[in-house]
Amino acid sequence: MRLAVSLILLPAVLSAQAPIAVSEWKVPWPDTRPRDPAVAPDGRVWFVGQAGNYVAVLDPRTGAFRRYEIDPGTHPHNLIVAPDGGVWYSGNRNGMIGRLDPATGEVRRYPMPEKDLTDPHTQVFDKNGNIWFTLQGSNAVGYLDTKSGSVRVVRVPTGGSRPYGIALDSKGRPWFDEFGTNKVGTIDPATFQLKEYTIPDAGARPRRIVITPDDRVFVGDYAGGKLIALDPVTGKFEEWQNPGGIRSAPYAMTGDDRGRVWQAETGPQPNRMVSFDPRTRKFGTPVPISESGGIVIRHMVFDPNTRSIWFGTDAGTIGRLSLAAVEGAEIRTTP
Repeated sequence: MRLAVSLILLPAVLSAQAPIAVSEWKVPWPDTRPRDPAVAPDGRVWFVGQAGNYVAVLDPRTGAFRRYEIDPGTHPHNLIVAPDGGVWYSGNRNGMIGRLDPATGEVRRYPMPEKDLTDPHTQVFDKNGNIWFTLQGSNAVGYLDTKSGSVRVVRVPTGGSRPYGIALDSKGRPWFDEFGTNKVGTIDPATFQLKEYTIPDAGARPRRIVITPDDRVFVGDYAGGKLIALDPVTGKFEEWQNPGGIRSAPYAMTGDDRGRVWQAETGPQPNRMVSFDPRTRKFGTPVPISESGGIVIRHMVFDPNTRSIWFGTDAGTIGRLSLAAVEGAEIRTTP
């Protein structure tokens, strides 16, 4: 394992239209598709360069970037950071999940149990520190026991379903989008039995997913520009047209500490961050990613310690949306 020794300091670039709310840091390795950030316990922000085949970290306090080299051909798609600081990334083209030790640069590799399971995609920890993950092209969902290293896989019966985003509810059940069709799935963590729910609109294509504190399941309809909610108790769906309309292409999603659902509308250029409050059933004022434009925001996470949403952009930046600043702007502009 080779650890890159470059340490690069770059200033934050502040959005011209929303200088308080949105900050972006230009990643020093161009054309590498920085994506899927995760905030570590020390406040640093880890991310992968999918096209550049690396794992990297940003210190937002100093603007310093550090890059870690990984196995050629990995093309990591996503990473998550454990409480012990270990960085777990998905090998989207070499059929493995890796754990990077930031102190040494050492990587432990956890290969998929069968050769046709080639593309670990998006990951999420359960309460015991084990990992549920999707395999989009392989049409499956996996479970990695991080202590034993064993991997168990549930194959989705719907052909071409393309399991994509994944999140856990309060009972520890993983829920995932089936981006290739109009379905949402879940797995019983005790029995590994899979259940699918069909969205009434046959043209819906759910891509990312958020579970609110009351265990309602929200997905973004990338094809129809809608936010869709599933009540798992009744099996009923509701939907709302996004502020950006049918061509809004909602992609990245996350939830915040006030129960709101956030989406990145990637159809508009610049991309826009849009909130939805399930209690009032209303969307907030869209916040544009004005400096870089975003191009495409594929994944984002909420950091409760700073009340910020972190995201990566195809414009080559790592960005932060300050919810306190957004809320303050809303208060200042309300008559």
